[in-house]
Amino acid sequence: MGFLKKFIIGLLGAVVLFVGVAFLLPRDVSVSREALINAPPDKVFAYLNDLKKFDEWSPWSKGDPDMKQTYTGPSAGVGQKVAWQSNEYGSGSQEIVASEPGKLVRTALDFGDQGTADAAFKLEGFDGGTRITWEFHTDLGNNPMGRWMGLMFETWIGADYEAGLASLKELAEKEAGS
Repeated sequence: MGFLKKFIIGLLGAVVLFVGVAFLLPRDVSVSREALINAPPDKVFAYLNDLKKFDEWSPWSKGDPDMKQTYTGPSAGVGQKVAWQSNEYGSGSQEIVASEPGKLVRTALDFGDQGTADAAFKLEGFDGGTRITWEFHTDLGNNPMGRWMGLMFETWIGADYEAGLASLKELAEKEAGS
């Protein structure tokens, strides 16, 4: 058997192994981060329920100050939507799909060819402060490369969520005078 034939068989075997293992990896991916903010839930909620205010503390806005954003729908709450175009982060949109004052904001994310996801901000009041949990969920489907990439979501998204929550904490506490 010639070298080229062995090489091709080895390469095909590696591809089959790569794809086969991918289907053993999780299809659904979730990332969650939490922070304690010394501001009441209504102050924190105001930064979540308006996507223009989201821009004030978002790690992605800071990562690409040249990002183009277009807002549609109401000025806040359910139906408000932002579409973005970024050299750093690509294009996509986020829409508020559920809103419970002082308790919850849920959004639908659309990353175009890269898929969709859901995010949620859950608020819980305590002693004049707020415990906030920022969650992300996506279904990677049957895309083998997507499932391999899913292994990195905890690191990639988690770091951004931590930075965003730190910025949100700073803004909300400053506004609340804490």
